Amino acid sequence: MSDTPPLASAHITPATRQRLQQLFDRARQSFDKGGFEYAHDLFAQCAAEDSGNLLYLQHFRANLAKFRPVTKKSSFANLTTRSGRGGVEKLAEKTKWTEAFTAGFAALKKDPSDTGVLAELATACGKRSQTECQLFYLRWALDVEPKSIELNRQTALALEAIGEFEQAIACWQRVLQQKPADEEAQKAVRRLSVEQTIHQAGYNQELLKGAADVGDVPGNRVSDYAKKSDQFAPVVTATEQELLDLISAEPANHLHYADLARLYQSAGKLADAERLLTKALTITGGGDLTIRERLEDVYLLRTKQQVEVAQKRAASAPSAATKELAEQMIAQAHQAELEVYTARSDREPGDLRLRFELGVRLKRVGKHREAIPHFQQARGDAKRRAEAELHLGECFQHIEQFKLAMASYEAAVAAATAADLEIRKLALYRGGVLAMGLKDLDKAEARLTELAGLDFAYRDVGARLDKLAKLRHK
Repeated sequence: MSDTPPLASAHITPATRQRLQQLFDRARQSFDKGGFEYAHDLFAQCAAEDSGNLLYLQHFRANLAKFRPVTKKSSFANLTTRSGRGGVEKLAEKTKWTEAFTAGFAALKKDPSDTGVLAELATACGKRSQTECQLFYLRWALDVEPKSIELNRQTALALEAIGEFEQAIACWQRVLQQKPADEEAQKAVRRLSVEQTIHQAGYNQELLKGAADVGDVPGNRVSDYAKKSDQFAPVVTATEQELLDLISAEPANHLHYADLARLYQSAGKLADAERLLTKALTITGGGDLTIRERLEDVYLLRTKQQVEVAQKRAASAPSAATKELAEQMIAQAHQAELEVYTARSDREPGDLRLRFELGVRLKRVGKHREAIPHFQQARGDAKRRAEAELHLGECFQHIEQFKLAMASYEAAVAAATAADLEIRKLALYRGGVLAMGLKDLDKAEARLTELAGLDFAYRDVGARLDKLAKLRHK
């Protein structure tokens, strides 16, 4: 596989994704049958080629725990063991990403407690903006060597970058336990304590406005269709301690983990909820779709929360670095949504709602050509036909298929119901503006005049009608 840019998952082709999913399914089957070594090789291949896929990585570690149980190192270790056996760092410096992760997994197959390799894998993920996997490797390493100064320092910096201030402070405090005079750790604890106070006081709740969209389809439409896998789940009435006691008494009952995860999620403890749902999914062998979708939902919530924090920091302390981080977090959140909805659509290929949602995510990251077939299928759902046609028109216009774009705008107008008034207005506007660009003055006038009759204050429709009148009198 050729080298890829930092956001690797964005460049994985549908064919490659399908192949990796087949390998992943075979690996899970082998894991269920106790074939841990064979499963290791398959999970490793998946996680190496798609290094930002947290689900692949979680299964890789769970299988490796069966195959090669980890032994904790001395709790008094102050430095991470830099084994260098994986050669991860050297390969990563040459941007040979797949080879770097493959080498790291080969080293972990020999010694899953090699914190040097784990730290290098985390660094590689950090360079590729794969934050969730970066932290997964670091937490894995800390499970082995919890008092390592170097590991805690590396983890603290990664956590601070995404606004996880409380966890970052905990890492710096572990550094201070080993090295009380560490000036960097002392300053970091003071600074992050202030950041945490600001963060807890509240911040902008508007998340991911879809700035990368070609057009601006009326807001709140996509979220209206969002499927909530636990929408009708019973309310958890047990306390945290009661659920912890149940887990202790019945550690193989995945429902207890799921209930505690829901409790943590409602309290905003998304990292804890994600950890518990991952455990619940592992117990079920990965086959419980309800748990899987809840895990995906929490994952998306965490990425959106990271966007909020990054945008808050960019606003309160504007700089090239904070602006770049905010943009990076938004791109990562968009990519996370794309991956989740790709997986959901693959699981339920006949679900037209999921086809629509996947089309929206593809369009948002600039994959207009790839989004078109999904919107075309989504037209089969009468509830969102007008919106699907509008998205289609914008996609066709972006790839300069103007006749197809015009046909889709007109279809959107025809399909719009009374409840779709904003979609109808935008489709009329898009069609009118496109017709002006194509020098079809009659069609432009017809569309914009109809729009003016609905809402004369809509955008610049009045000015465009004036311009049309002048063009006719030339």
